Amino acid sequence: MNAGKLRHRATIQQLVNIDDGAGGSIETWQDIVTVWAAIEPLRGNERYTAQQVQSTLSHKVTIRYREGIKSQMRLTYKGRIFDIVSAIDIKELHQWLELLCSEVVQ
Repeated sequence: MNAGKLRHRATIQQLVNIDDGAGGSIETWQDIVTVWAAIEPLRGNERYTAQQVQSTLSHKVTIRYREGIKSQMRLTYKGRIFDIVSAIDIKELHQWLELLCSEVVQ
């Protein structure tokens, strides 16, 4: 991977529980880190579910290697949200991380 292809500024987020002060908690997405990324669409499809058309797009996102990126996280880019399906350490060299993501468009 050529570092010059990392032209998208994206933010990785993690779901956290925050105390609401009344004995409960609220789930919210918290920014973890902002990274340079290469975002490439792979494929898309449309489904007709519950009388609505739902489009799903799949993307491959490549970033520099970072410890701790998991499939329970998500990535945001210019108001778009990408759920991380898997995080792959390319060739196990700890140089590049390939994130296979799905973007749900409604």
